[in-house]
Amino acid sequence: MVEILPSILAADFARLGEQIAVVERAGANIIHVDIMDGHFVPNFTMGPPVVESIRKVTKAKLDVHLMITDPDKYAPLFIQAGADQVLVHQEVCPHLDRTLRMIQSEGALAGVVINPSTPVATLDEVLDVVDYVLVMSVNPGFGGQKFIPNALKKVKALAMRRKELGLQFRIEIDGGVSLDNVASVARAGCDWIVTGSSIFHTPDPEATFREMQYLAGDALLVHI
Repeated sequence: MVEILPSILAADFARLGEQIAVVERAGANIIHVDIMDGHFVPNFTMGPPVVESIRKVTKAKLDVHLMITDPDKYAPLFIQAGADQVLVHQEVCPHLDRTLRMIQSEGALAGVVINPSTPVATLDEVLDVVDYVLVMSVNPGFGGQKFIPNALKKVKALAMRRKELGLQFRIEIDGGVSLDNVASVARAGCDWIVTGSSIFHTPDPEATFREMQYLAGDALLVHI
């Protein structure tokens, strides 16, 4: 089953609890939370205290995306704050295998992210370790960017490797996904589809979420 993961980076932080409740009511099981340090990416967002506050207002799983230069230091803090699953970037982890196993030992699912310029092949040695892989379909740092089509080739390559190796890791995508392209993203092989602006920057985020979820699921059906 394909799932839509609302990204709260695009939400109204003055009404964050309310906006999370809206998408949770619409059927969201996982909330995507972007953490930026102003170093690895040119933007700042939030720290563990905000994640701890979010944890108090939702039963959905928290998918915490660490766009930071020292995930080994901070991942345990975010898990303690309530993260159910944690993503780290291949580009900043010199000992990626160890980092992923550390996250798992702390009780969370461990995911790895690759930027648009990073080849899928860089993950070959950890595909049997990861719980999920996130393909960035924009350059990380800001919401509302245009989708990079080459990301679909990466998703298809990962889906093929998963099948060849008999593995079960999930494939996630993040960046520029909208009502116009969510079907093609689902057909490429994504299990989890992150989208922020396309949900929260609409007049009715609940209805938009439901429509996007429908389009993603419908794309996988065989129509006769």
